[in-house]
Amino acid sequence: MASLRDVKTKIGAVKKTKQITKAMNMVASAKLRNAQSRIERFKPYAQKFFEMLGDLAAGADESVHPLLAKREEKKTVGIVIVTSDRGLCGSFNANIIKAALKVAREKVASGLGVKFYCVGKKGRDAVRKAEYEIAVQYRDIMGSFDFTVASKLGNELINAFLDSTLDEVVLCYGEFISMGRQVPVAQTVLPISGTPGEAEGSGKDYVYEPSVEGLLAELLPRFVKVQVYRGMLDTSASEHAARMTAMDNATRACDDMINALTLLYNKTRQAAITRDLMDIVGATEALK
Repeated sequence: MASLRDVKTKIGAVKKTKQITKAMNMVASAKLRNAQSRIERFKPYAQKFFEMLGDLAAGADESVHPLLAKREEKKTVGIVIVTSDRGLCGSFNANIIKAALKVAREKVASGLGVKFYCVGKKGRDAVRKAEYEIAVQYRDIMGSFDFTVASKLGNELINAFLDSTLDEVVLCYGEFISMGRQVPVAQTVLPISGTPGEAEGSGKDYVYEPSVEGLLAELLPRFVKVQVYRGMLDTSASEHAARMTAMDNATRACDDMINALTLLYNKTRQAAITRDLMDIVGATEALK
């Protein structure tokens, strides 16, 4: 049986760990409010953007713009993986990485080459370990990013698609559904389909000025950047929600460990007292 000093030391260590997990939970809660506010403000704009673009693209021929053209012969697929830069958020990053690597394995099995565009340190490390080619990597930006980062990455993807370096682009990120639910998503960004993302056309008739072709030339590149930015916003909010849940579970686990160690401490102390009493009684009987 462990000594009283050892048990007491363990109880102190677990209490300090509990203080850390509780503080991290509070920090993640504060960051989540900001991230959740950003994604909630952005979603209505993105939804309307998808709807309008769906109406435009559905009535347009693929030859109108190269970003709409589906290539019969594909050689290389670009996979954009958006994860966090830090851990301690449960299986959140692992689920996104698993979804991205599954897409990569399927593409490789089809005889296609794969290039990764990594946003976030955790995804970059996993892709490097899996020995896939990393074309572009962005690290230490998920804590503070804006549309400029998504615009830069979007331009790189568009240029690679237009010069046939990439024939398809898949975006993998963690979609924020609620505080307790974050879902890994893998969706095709390029080529842009007639019903992009969640938009399947509104069924309304619009009169466009200038022409549909002119609008598509302006909006399609922006649509790619909006997709990337939404993936980053969703991943950011999902990361903080997952970390809150993980730290809350860790805090409860610390409470359980403290209760179990306290019970062990009391049992050990009681055993020591009983042993001392038995020694005293034994010595008294021996004196008689």
